[in-house]
Amino acid sequence: MATIYYEKDANLDDLAGKTVAIIGYGSQGHAHALNLKDNGLDVVVGLYEGSSSWPKAEADGLKVMTTADAAKTGDVIMVLVSDHLQHDIFEQQIAPGLSAGNTIMFAHGFSVHYGQVEAPPDVDVSMIAPKAPGHRVRELFTEGVGVPGLVAVHQDASGNAKQQALAYGMALGCLKAGVIETTFQEETESDLFGEQSVLCGGCAELIRAGFETLVEAGYQPEIAYFECLHELKLIVDLVYEGGLGYMRYSVSDTAEYGDYSRGSRVIDERVRENMKQVLAEVQSGKFADEWIAENKAGRQKFLDTRKEQQEQLVEQVGKNLREMMSFLKKK
Repeated sequence: MATIYYEKDANLDDLAGKTVAIIGYGSQGHAHALNLKDNGLDVVVGLYEGSSSWPKAEADGLKVMTTADAAKTGDVIMVLVSDHLQHDIFEQQIAPGLSAGNTIMFAHGFSVHYGQVEAPPDVDVSMIAPKAPGHRVRELFTEGVGVPGLVAVHQDASGNAKQQALAYGMALGCLKAGVIETTFQEETESDLFGEQSVLCGGCAELIRAGFETLVEAGYQPEIAYFECLHELKLIVDLVYEGGLGYMRYSVSDTAEYGDYSRGSRVIDERVRENMKQVLAEVQSGKFADEWIAENKAGRQKFLDTRKEQQEQLVEQVGKNLREMMSFLKKK
C-alpha cells in the first residue's frame, strides 16, 4: 500500500528562515507562489527579462527578479517551467547560483529522470507534484482545502529532504488532501504513459475515431460531435466523483449493458499491446529522446502536427456548436 502523508506529518518550521524561489509564473507557478506567500513564506519569482508574467506577478504582490538572481537568492528553488526548457535554464541560470545546502525542487520528474538536469551532490533534489492544474490548486487553497499530490526525493544531501518537501507540500495546501510517496522514475513514467495512452492521446483518438465513424456512415457531424465529444464531460464527471461503478449506476441500463458488452471490443487486446509498447518507449527513454530531439531541431514537426489537428472536422464543428452554449466560459 502507498504511504500517504497529511498535515500531521509535516511542519512549516522546516522552511523557516528560507527563501523559496519559484521559477516560472504560469499555471503552476502562480499557484505555488501565491499559496506559499499566503502561508507566510518568503517567496521570490524568477522570470526572464521582458516576460509578460513579470507585471502579473508584481501585481499579485510578489517580488520578481531574473531567474539567475532568483536562483542565487533562493534556498529552495522550485522549477516550474516547461520540460523542454529546463535543461538550458538549469545549466545557464540556476546551477551557477546554487550553494551547498540548497534544495532544487520539481513538480514533474522528466528532466531529472532522463538526465536533462543533474544537480551537484551537495544539494537536495525533491518533488512535490499537485495532481491538478495550477488554477485548481489555487482555487481549492483559497477555499481552505487542497488537491492531492505526490512527494519524491531524488537526492538527500541534507538528510532532511523529505521533511522539507513535505513542508513545501503543506504550504501549497496538498497535505490537507494527502500526498502519496513515490519516486522520480515512477511519477515520470506513469505520468507520461497516462497522458499518451489515456488522458490526452488515447482519449483524443477515441473521440476522433468515434466522430469519424458516425460521419462516414452518413450521420450529421453535429450529431456525431454531441455523441462522441460533448457528452464525454458528463461521463468523466461521474467517474471523477465516484469511479466507474458510480458512472454505471448513473447512466441508463441500456448504456451500462452496452459498456459491458461492447467496450472491450473497442479497447481490445491489440490496443492493450499497443499500450504496452507505448509504456516500453517511456521506460526506455525513447520517447524522451524523441521529444528532446524535436525541440532541439526547432519543433517544426510538432507545430505542423498541432496545426493539422486544429484543422480537423471535429474541431471545426465543435467551434460552431460551442457558440450555442452560452454557459461555457470563453477561453
